[in-house]
Amino acid sequence: MNMLLDLQKKLLPDLVEVLGLRFRILRYIRLMQPIGRRTLATNLEMSERVLRSEVTFLKSQGLVEFATSGMTLTEEGQNLLSQLEVVMKEVFNTRSMEEELQAKLGVKEVHVVPGDSDQFPWVKKEMGRTCVNVIKRNLAMQGNIIAVTGGTTIAAVAEMLVPDSDLKESLFVPARGGLGEQVENQANTICATMARKAMGTYRLLHVPDQVSKDAYESLVLEPSIQSILKLIHSATMVIHGIGEAQTMADRRDTEEDVLAKLKEKEAVAEAFGYYFNKSGEIVHKVPTIGLHLNDLESINTIIAVAGGASKAEAIQAYLIKSPSQVLITDEGAAKEILAKL
Repeated sequence: MNMLLDLQKKLLPDLVEVLGLRFRILRYIRLMQPIGRRTLATNLEMSERVLRSEVTFLKSQGLVEFATSGMTLTEEGQNLLSQLEVVMKEVFNTRSMEEELQAKLGVKEVHVVPGDSDQFPWVKKEMGRTCVNVIKRNLAMQGNIIAVTGGTTIAAVAEMLVPDSDLKESLFVPARGGLGEQVENQANTICATMARKAMGTYRLLHVPDQVSKDAYESLVLEPSIQSILKLIHSATMVIHGIGEAQTMADRRDTEEDVLAKLKEKEAVAEAFGYYFNKSGEIVHKVPTIGLHLNDLESINTIIAVAGGASKAEAIQAYLIKSPSQVLITDEGAAKEILAKL
């Protein structure tokens, strides 16, 4: 397979280019179906004339069907796309990127999806779809408690969940309190969305993410808070994002003296209320209610989902010493991390 692809790239480079283009079209239709031609062309940054020719060809092959509501994949199109994803890992060299990242970051499992979510926001949905597959593969026989953090990337994971008999018995819990950000990106909302889509159950944590020391000591003594915290600390799986230090500090309305400290200590990444420098060392800790880094040591499956070239430094810094076992990222971040390494 590798030899054939190498020969095609040298002798028929146009063939590989067309294959990649049609692969992108099929992926996007699957994510957004039913979708109109104009919307599809805009999101893929293609001219309508070129796209019209491509989707007409895909329709003639029985892979796409047209309706007044928009284009959708046929069953044959769905099956072909699933098979094509394996081949395209070799075409785009994502397989070798996965293996190299796995070795250099010390992560047990890495999945790289084609594209850069900085340029194409829909790539987050592809990461979400990949994460859903990893979740299903790592479910225990029974008693699954899945803790999730907030953020747009984890919201994309929730969006890609569908009713599933394996997930029906799962309990979803937020890994932390609310950050004061848009409600759809808060851990509580994402947790409830996941449970609804997977037909599971959920419990919510009705406290702010960041509190003072006195407020923290008071809140954790509340019976209702203790009850949900016990469930969170009993999680069998954690799905979390990785943030850029400056972005997360801004979202928390961080005080000027702390911002100065983060800048002085060269913080580049944030996760679970911890800020990390390029070497993966903790340079600041925010008092938060929910999961802490030391809690992760006893959790069976920890999945980090983060992408975009702009997050490469943050992903690398966090994973150097932290316990995530699975990384799901995109091509943009993967290339940037490997270039730095």
